Amino acid sequence: MTSAARSRRRSSAAPANRVRIIGGAWRSRVLRFVDRPGLRPTPDRVRETVFNWLGQDLAGQSVLDLYAGSGALGFEAASRDARRVVLVERDPAAVQSLRENAALLGARQVEVARSDALEFLRRSPETFDVVFLDPPFADARWDELYAAMGSRLAPGGLLYCESGAPLSPPAGWTVHREARAGQVTYGLLKRTADESHRDIPGDFRPDHAGP
Repeated sequence: MTSAARSRRRSSAAPANRVRIIGGAWRSRVLRFVDRPGLRPTPDRVRETVFNWLGQDLAGQSVLDLYAGSGALGFEAASRDARRVVLVERDPAAVQSLRENAALLGARQVEVARSDALEFLRRSPETFDVVFLDPPFADARWDELYAAMGSRLAPGGLLYCESGAPLSPPAGWTVHREARAGQVTYGLLKRTADESHRDIPGDFRPDHAGP
């Protein structure tokens, strides 16, 4: 067997569906997730930026991770002491993977809900301090999501959005942070009419990371 063939064999045998927690109590823990169309964990570099924006300590915060997929964002928040984290995912295999990873970590503050994202927003009475919104790029119903999101954010709550196109929130939302990694745009939003003020580390000028 040639060296090139051995290299290809090792490459094909290596488990690709893994995500590493980059901060907090579970830093460096590696979680496995299922392979599903449109499932793309938020990269380490982007997560590092997002949690610099949010602050590294989320103690006392309630967090909602819609379109949870691998759970990268939600588990990252739980690792940083979030009081409660709800992972919403509709794919049965992905849901099972999320539950297994929560059990592996002993993450009692993490709840996994099998549901369509919009259906969850419409029926849940709960509000959250931080919401992660990272829908599949091919199935992103942004207008409906923004409309349903307002009542799910606690006063001063922050909404993280990740998209394959520039962020274009409707009236009533303000982009406080925005950056780019390759073809992905991501940012931190807040309701314009929200009278409560929540400090975000640093100033509010958008910064543009990546190419």
